[in-house]
Amino acid sequence: MKITKIIEETKSISSNIKNAYIDFSKMTISLVAVVSDIIKNGKPIIGYGFNSNGRYGQGHLIRERFRPRLLEAKTETMLNEDKTNFDPQKMWDIMMKNEKPGGHGERSVAVGTIDMAIWDLVSKIEEKPLYQVLSEKYGNGNPNRDVFVYAAGGYYWPEQGIVGLTDEIKKYLDLGYSVVKKKIGGASLSEDCKRIEAVLKILGPNDRLAVDANGRFDLKTAIDYAKKLSNYNLFWYEEPGDPLDFELHKALGDHYSGSIATGENLFSLQDARNLIRYAGMRKDKDWLQFDCALSYGLVEYLNIIDMLKENDWDLSRCIPHGGHQMSLAIAAGLGLGGNESYPDLFQPYGGFPDEVKVSNSYITLPEINGIGFEGKSDLYSIMKKMTN
Repeated sequence: MKITKIIEETKSISSNIKNAYIDFSKMTISLVAVVSDIIKNGKPIIGYGFNSNGRYGQGHLIRERFRPRLLEAKTETMLNEDKTNFDPQKMWDIMMKNEKPGGHGERSVAVGTIDMAIWDLVSKIEEKPLYQVLSEKYGNGNPNRDVFVYAAGGYYWPEQGIVGLTDEIKKYLDLGYSVVKKKIGGASLSEDCKRIEAVLKILGPNDRLAVDANGRFDLKTAIDYAKKLSNYNLFWYEEPGDPLDFELHKALGDHYSGSIATGENLFSLQDARNLIRYAGMRKDKDWLQFDCALSYGLVEYLNIIDMLKENDWDLSRCIPHGGHQMSLAIAAGLGLGGNESYPDLFQPYGGFPDEVKVSNSYITLPEINGIGFEGKSDLYSIMKKMTN
């Protein structure tokens, strides 16, 4: 049992959309395949992974540091105690050898991308869905395959207008979503309010709207928005300020009684812990959006979960960023509150297996070994080409 090769390809997910901070005209991701020498049905078992949108591909770091460390390591240092499978924690330790503490930037994305592929491989070797593996190892053995999902969209794009925005949101509602999200901070406060009010007019009585500023605001602007947003009964007000400005988040809580969501741009246990310690996050109403694909992978996410439990946070307050099947499996296996979804954007990497449908913002995960990529035909066709 060994890893024979690790393949990385940089893929484009470019589009003409913008949020309050960046456009996606040159956005890329890294797609990774971890190939084993274990043969099933005449083919090697392969684990796949990719990083979430918004942080670009990590090919150079993967090729220069993290792939060589795994390929140069002795096989026995990567196996579980029974020598029946690979051990993600041991492989993570190998990748992080000679890495100094701190500096939780792009390297966390490179490690998280490979880590995703490792967990896909490990659960395929066990011949189980990842959510089942996680539930058996870290939960009660009975995963909840019914997972809450919300539709993330409402970006700014050229010549969009109010009609273009509401047409987009209507499409998400027709797909079965009852919670939708749109961007703010890329226009004036008055224009953003017009966009919000236009969306609210087309929502049904049981539908909810979340808004996302992508970390754009200083404290004054965040408070100005909060005063206006307080009139709308939103699902949440997301990333109002810089992700590391914990004082801003704490101060904002005095001006906004609704739910605040943040965490997608915190890439380590240490940063997540500082958020809980210093940002005034409220256990009964706020949401945590840590994304394993950006934050050193599921191995580190499990450390973050342990920290949250130590601080008496309910895991149902965790709804990860990223819109991919890895976080779906984690939500089902570990009892998180749900997952982000991209019905149209960043395809084919977002979304669900082909037969999965959304009903009242819930989906039921199918029984597919691994993370479930093989059930999404457009995505799997790209993955297969990497190793053919």
